[in-house]
Amino acid sequence: MNLLKPSKITRKFSLILGGFLTTSLLVAMPVMAQITEAKVASLVEALRLAAPDTGMEDDGLYSDWQIKPDNIPRWSRLCIDQELTPAEFEANEAQAREVLACVMSDILKEEYEASGNDESLAVRRAAAWWMAGDPEQYNSESISDYTQEVLQYYQQQE
Repeated sequence: MNLLKPSKITRKFSLILGGFLTTSLLVAMPVMAQITEAKVASLVEALRLAAPDTGMEDDGLYSDWQIKPDNIPRWSRLCIDQELTPAEFEANEAQAREVLACVMSDILKEEYEASGNDESLAVRRAAAWWMAGDPEQYNSESISDYTQEVLQYYQQQE
């Protein structure tokens, strides 16, 4: 008996296991492939278009996205390895978009998974995270109109 030669049972098991792993990867890949750079860019633009107008010129929020100043240095350091001041962020829309695409890409992927791969719901959940810091609030009375508006702008971008 040759101990180095695999048996028919071992070969069959290897084929079955390999097939299972390949199938598992192929099933999981479409979920990851669903969130493209274009979809993230659409969400970032939808957030800009839906940004609330506070009616005050000096409201303490920055850029067309109406971002709290505390988030800007942290996000920019994380995403572009450069800590931007709120004024620098506001002055460079291309760089602001790059930072926001980086942040929202992760959020949209998380919310796509959390929504059971429902893109519309994922966008509303991401909008709730953006507005309230809690994606579960997407349908709450205080921000459901906003999350719906973001979704409408998002769908127009697509």
